[in-house]
Amino acid sequence: MSQQLPPLNALRAFEAVARHLSFTKAAAELNVTRAAISHQIKFLEDYLGFALLERKNRTIILSKGAEAALPKLRQGFDCLADAVHLMRSEAHSERITVCAAPSFASKWLIPRLHRFSRQHPEIDMQINSNVGLVDADLQQGGGVMDTFFRQNQVDVVIGFGAGLYAGDSVERLFAVSAVPVCSPVLVSTEHPHPLRVPEDLAFHTLLHDDTNYVGHPRWEKWLKLQGVVGVNANRGLHFNHVSLALDAAVDGQGVLLGIKLLAQSDIETGRLCIPFDLPMPLEHAYYVFRPQQIQVNQRASDVFVEWLLAEAQAQNDLIS
Repeated sequence: MSQQLPPLNALRAFEAVARHLSFTKAAAELNVTRAAISHQIKFLEDYLGFALLERKNRTIILSKGAEAALPKLRQGFDCLADAVHLMRSEAHSERITVCAAPSFASKWLIPRLHRFSRQHPEIDMQINSNVGLVDADLQQGGGVMDTFFRQNQVDVVIGFGAGLYAGDSVERLFAVSAVPVCSPVLVSTEHPHPLRVPEDLAFHTLLHDDTNYVGHPRWEKWLKLQGVVGVNANRGLHFNHVSLALDAAVDGQGVLLGIKLLAQSDIETGRLCIPFDLPMPLEHAYYVFRPQQIQVNQRASDVFVEWLLAEAQAQNDLIS
């Protein structure tokens, strides 16, 4: 007979505290109070008969026994997560979950999904957006993303970054550039100061996409690249999401330095225009990646990624 184990909640609490070295962060992750975490750790220590943690100068230190057991405990939770994923996927073998950066999902992916559904009506799909996928966390490599895949039961991820995702299956979708975009009203001869050359920006409001992610375009860098002087790169309207900045540009409230890919649909419909076609290539790009291990939904994931790459190639051919 296998040895009786302590309650799973106590083990989860310990693993979270040991990983974060913080009771507060562990409580936030598990959506419980800090007191509840402390209670679970105390229960586990009483069960085992020795201290797992030691506090020194407001720092948490693991005991030797706790440190030795932690890798096996993490491996056990990973196995449990995989088992749950297998059970869920068995009932929906043709259902995949795709997680994408919010701006990419709304401006590029969702308008095209009807084509995928027509071609593959047998595959159900759930689309989740996550602002973390345009964050610096993606640059930390496969370890971070392995945790993301497991915790969120995601099959495919589309993110914006440098492509340094060691340990995952990665393919680049797009290299991207930033261009000034604005309402056609601002280039009309009826405007008091129509946009003709970059120096004309001095007479217009600059719109800033201040979304918190590594590699987003900045006016200061673009103005320096074009050799423009006399324009304050920091003035204007600032937004914490690119969709808000694009809406303001469509509304004629100013000129946005935006990722051309995300503005493309508005450009094609005439809601936005490029007053001067002076692109600034960005170091980061959009990537699609999946965990390396074989998935239950492997066939559906393969079909979706194949379709996604074909759509990306068509888009690249269109704007190249």
